[in-house]
Amino acid sequence: MTYVRTNIQAMEGYTPGEQPQGGKFIKLNTNENPYPCSPKVKAAIGRVCQSGLQRYPDPTATAFRMQLSEMLSDELPVITPDWILCGNGSDDILTIITRVFVDAGDLIRYPNPSYVLYKSLAEIQGARVDVVNFQPDWSLPNEFSTPQDRLKLAFLANPNSPSGTIVPSAAVAEIAAALPCPLVVDEAYVDFSETNCLSLVAENEKILVTRTLSKSYALAGLRFGYVVAQPLVIRELAKVKDSYNCDALSIAGATAAIEDQTWRTENCATILATRKRLVNELRGMGFECVDSQANFVWCKHPRHESAELYRDLKSVGVLVRYMNYPNWGDGIRVTVGTDDQIEAFLTILNPMLQ
Repeated sequence: MTYVRTNIQAMEGYTPGEQPQGGKFIKLNTNENPYPCSPKVKAAIGRVCQSGLQRYPDPTATAFRMQLSEMLSDELPVITPDWILCGNGSDDILTIITRVFVDAGDLIRYPNPSYVLYKSLAEIQGARVDVVNFQPDWSLPNEFSTPQDRLKLAFLANPNSPSGTIVPSAAVAEIAAALPCPLVVDEAYVDFSETNCLSLVAENEKILVTRTLSKSYALAGLRFGYVVAQPLVIRELAKVKDSYNCDALSIAGATAAIEDQTWRTENCATILATRKRLVNELRGMGFECVDSQANFVWCKHPRHESAELYRDLKSVGVLVRYMNYPNWGDGIRVTVGTDDQIEAFLTILNPMLQ
C-alpha cells in the first residue's frame, strides 16, 4: 500500500504468543500467572462498575502512584508519586520511552536473545538496532556499554526472557555509567527474582526501571504497568503518553492488587516451588535448563529438535513457546503453571523423549 511509511511496510511486526480462543489447552506459552488474582482486585473493579463509567479516568493514576510510592519506599527512600508514570501494560511504557528518546535513524541497543518487542519498537520509530549477543554464561560483553554514534537508548530485560537470567545490579550500574544514553531495565519478572535494580534509579538519571502487574499479580488481562525514573525524566515521558492511557477499571484493580502484598508473596512462593520441581524434572529427562529467576524455564534437549517437540506438544493440547533467535539458536520456553498443569505436561512430554 503506497500510503504506508516505508519502514512499516518493511517490518514483520511483533507476534505475541498464541492465545487460543477455543478448545482445551494446557497453556504454558506466554508467562501468565496460572492463578486467579487477589479477590480484592475483583471487589475494587466491581465498585467502579457500580459507581459508573461515564467519566474519564484519572489521567495520571494518582491513587496507584501514591500507593506504589509508599510500597517501594523501603527500597527507594526518595520515591514520591512524581517518580512514577503508569501505562497500559509495560509495553505501553516501553513505547512511550522509545518515542521520547529516539529519532528516525538513531540507534537502539539490546541483547540477544531477549524480548523481541524491542526490535519492533525500533522499526516503528525508523531507528536502527545494535544487537549484542549474551555470552555463554548469560553475562553481557563489554561492547554492550561501549558508546556509539547516535546511540540513544538501550534495553535490558532483567530477568531476561527467554532465559530467566539476571545481570547483577552492580554490573547494571556500571553499564549505565558507561552508556551515553538512557538504559531501560525491564523488570517484568522481577518479583520471581532474588534481586532488582530499583535503587539504581536514584543514583543515575539515565536509569529507568519498568514493571508490570501482568505476571506476579496475575493481571495480564487488565493491562497495567509503570516506570520508575527521576522526576525530570517522568515529566518528559508524560508529554508523550495518551491522555487517558489507563482506564478506570485498571487503575482501581491495579491499586487494589499492590495493596494486597500478602496475596502476592504467597502466590510467588507457590510458583517458585513449582519452578524448582519443573527444572529438576526436565533435567532428569535430559533437558539442558538455564537457572531461572522468572516464572518460566528455558530449555533444550540434546537429542530432540525443539521445534518438533513444540509441534508434538501442541498436537495434544499443550502449548509451550518455541523461539529461534538469529545468531544464537532455538529452544523451548515453558511457563510455570499450576502443579496439576506441570504434572500433566511432564506426563505427556516424557513418552515423546523415548
